[in-house]
Amino acid sequence: MISKEDIDKIFDAARVEEVVGEHVTLKKRGANLIGLCPFHDEKTPSFYVSPAKGIYKCFGCGKGGNAVNFIMDKDKVSYPDALRQLAKKYNIEITEEELSPEQLQSNSERESLLVVSSFAQKKFTDNLHHTDEGKSVGLGYFRERGFRDDIIQKFQLGYSMNHRSAFTDAAVTEGYKTEYLVKSGLTIEYKNEEESAAGSEETVTKNAAKYLDRFWGRVMFPIHSVSGRVIAFGGRTLRTDKKIAKYLNSPESEIYHKSDVLYGIYFAKNAISRLDNCFLVEGYTDVISMHQAGIENVVASSGTSLTIGQIRVIRRLTNNITILYDGDNAGIKASFRGIDLILEEGLNVKVLLFPDGEDPDSYSKRVSSEELKSFIEKNSKDFISFKTHLMMNEVGSDPLKKAGLIKEIVDSIALIPDAIYRSVYVKECSKIMDIEEHVLLNELNKIRNKRFNDKGNPASETLPPEINTEEILITETQKQALDASAEYQERDIIRLLLNYGRKTVLVESEELDEYNKPLQVEIPVASLLVHELEHDQIVLENPVYNAIYKEFVEQLSNEAIPDYNHFINHQNTDVAYLTVDLISTPYSLSKWEQHQIYPTMEENILKKSLYHAIYALKSRKLEMMIHGIQNKLKEQPPEEEMITLLQTQQQLIEAKKTFNSLLGRIILK
Repeated sequence: MISKEDIDKIFDAARVEEVVGEHVTLKKRGANLIGLCPFHDEKTPSFYVSPAKGIYKCFGCGKGGNAVNFIMDKDKVSYPDALRQLAKKYNIEITEEELSPEQLQSNSERESLLVVSSFAQKKFTDNLHHTDEGKSVGLGYFRERGFRDDIIQKFQLGYSMNHRSAFTDAAVTEGYKTEYLVKSGLTIEYKNEEESAAGSEETVTKNAAKYLDRFWGRVMFPIHSVSGRVIAFGGRTLRTDKKIAKYLNSPESEIYHKSDVLYGIYFAKNAISRLDNCFLVEGYTDVISMHQAGIENVVASSGTSLTIGQIRVIRRLTNNITILYDGDNAGIKASFRGIDLILEEGLNVKVLLFPDGEDPDSYSKRVSSEELKSFIEKNSKDFISFKTHLMMNEVGSDPLKKAGLIKEIVDSIALIPDAIYRSVYVKECSKIMDIEEHVLLNELNKIRNKRFNDKGNPASETLPPEINTEEILITETQKQALDASAEYQERDIIRLLLNYGRKTVLVESEELDEYNKPLQVEIPVASLLVHELEHDQIVLENPVYNAIYKEFVEQLSNEAIPDYNHFINHQNTDVAYLTVDLISTPYSLSKWEQHQIYPTMEENILKKSLYHAIYALKSRKLEMMIHGIQNKLKEQPPEEEMITLLQTQQQLIEAKKTFNSLLGRIILK
């Protein structure tokens, strides 16, 4: 358990804009910062960060919270682990009480897999630097590839001993469960008496160990999440046997979904955001070599075809991707589908072709860092122009092939969501292919119209693509449930408490002044709201609203009033998320005063807003009581009880009329 003192230190040090800024490119907008939400796919920013309030809020998907909540949501970790990550980031030493066996048992499977993976990385790194086999075989290989020691340490490279169960045996000895070793993919469980071992020409017999290492005898490349935690591994064999897979990767697991992961993203994210460009290469060694050459905004798709998930990871940091290829034309053509996905996601794509026989790894070692940067800058071309030139060289003067190429190029341009970019590329292709621009535009419009019609229900186009209509529409049953509750009115009371609890308003007291008029007394908003609700013994039905309200009641009894920061940093995440939701607004007013426009702010009519909320809640509670009596009357109770119910109902109706009158509502009979 982390002590309360240490938690307070972490909250004091953590800046939400810094924590979020490591994952999202933020731009200034008034007092806030804005960017693309990392929790759902969007092309128009709806994700706001308020440094003053210490919160983030997405007005598209609804996610919101403080710096700790962001780590929890982004990395899917527990509250304590999010605190530990922030403590590490801000160099805060924390002391923890030792967890009991019951607490250890309650750790989530995800966290257990992360712990096992962290142990594996440390073990493989230790093997590399502190065993004779690791130093001679593993470290010897990395140095032969030209990697410096600081780069080897930076990427936490390692070595898995050339013994079929060395790692598994060591992990079990240290107390790690085979269940999580298997689920992480580090260990393979063999249930058959005879079966080929992964990556091996040998077979497992009934006398062999049941649990064997997946990566034995390989140099190891840890794969990190965006936040820097080890989630998987790539292992390269150093044996020359062609029957053995050269590279072996971790299988999919609870913590590793390869279609959403880019190798090197943790080490590259800051540079990508700062330079507003991401270099995309093919393999692990390409990434490492580029870093060694001083170019850090580089990631790899780890040998898999580029996926939408990987593209979206990049898009949260930059809108610009430069793909670095070796001179293999066949490989470039095979990747065109992935590049079309990038265009469709609205990113700008450039392509760099290295000289024949060279790749990012080899070329970066052959030239100086400055020469490499200069080469990339001078030779990067936009993808459409690159693809057009590449294909034009192949079709030659064959008119049919040229027509096919034109259709293929226009297909790619049609994927680009931005009309201006489409227009620019059409002009460029018109020049390169010597074909009239209007012909390309006609073909482009045909393709886009067909895609639009193929989407099916045109009505769905009236809503932005980020909005799921299933999330908006509520069933009749849900509507009736809302009608039978005071959800909206209770929410408004809590909103006012959180936003204005410490502010004061003037109210009339029972005491009179020398003119026999009620004295005006200044009291806190929280005191006014609590007094009004307690006076009529009103209970908030929503458990989260009630939890916040009860804390105000408790602290007022101790002559204190909590502010929203108390609830933003609340250990109850439901309370924290609701607080962020209720104090957030996507809008800020411009300097309208200079145009002689003076909008009315709620703060300026606060007393009116408070009483409106109080009367609305009381009116709603009366409606619910009346509704309850009407249901009892339908059951035909005894005459005496019926008379009492009718009298009570009439009293409630009269009281409701009073509140409706105060609210300015017109009741039609």
